[in-house]
Amino acid sequence: MDRDLRDAAAAISSAQRIGVLAGAGISAESGIPTFRGASGLWKGMDPVKLATPRAFENDPASVWEFYAWRRQLIAKARPNPAHHALALLEKVRPGTTVMTQNVDGLHALAGSRNVVEIHGSIWQVRCESCGTTFENRDPELGADPNIAPPQCACGGPLRPGVVWFGEHLDPDAWSKAFEAAVSAEVFIIVGTSGLVQPAASLADAAAASGATLIEVNLEPTPLSPHVDIMLLGASGDILPRLVPAM
Repeated sequence: MDRDLRDAAAAISSAQRIGVLAGAGISAESGIPTFRGASGLWKGMDPVKLATPRAFENDPASVWEFYAWRRQLIAKARPNPAHHALALLEKVRPGTTVMTQNVDGLHALAGSRNVVEIHGSIWQVRCESCGTTFENRDPELGADPNIAPPQCACGGPLRPGVVWFGEHLDPDAWSKAFEAAVSAEVFIIVGTSGLVQPAASLADAAAASGATLIEVNLEPTPLSPHVDIMLLGASGDILPRLVPAM
């Protein structure tokens, strides 16, 4: 591990453009359950019934109740040492871009400024009628199923500003993420299962463009055979050691 850590630090030290693909594992260290595994966020629930346009069309009150529960959970969470280490990395390497699959906003809360939220933000809401999007940080929004679901000023239904199953990614967010990946000299994969597409394909794009791939994860993933340096362990332990080692 120490040698791999030194090699990773050396690679980062020699780079100006660094891409970071962050997944649910980094947020799990802040107490936000991941979508998969025994403690998964959706354990006992079928996400297809909760996080799809059709579910929202058929039962917006239940969908909002579920997302209100998530917002309440996330509102209590705080950035962990991994988030802070990435914010520090951006300070010493301004060419750093964090491409996050998480919707919790913890990277920005930790101080990262160049963040691409691939799957949107749970703190954004969007009108299905007029398309207006705005921030709303009320964790109780939509929590009471006995009250009509949130509505826009135009009278249209509001929905969480996240990407649901079966939906396309926001083209602007994807364009920024892809450009950051293909231009990166070093690409760091942190806490992602490597299973969610198209986000996982960013690592392939970075590798094809010649980037050095570094993975930080608790266990190997489908991406692991293709990386140059593998650092097994918690991101909150490894990243704070990696950045100062530069």
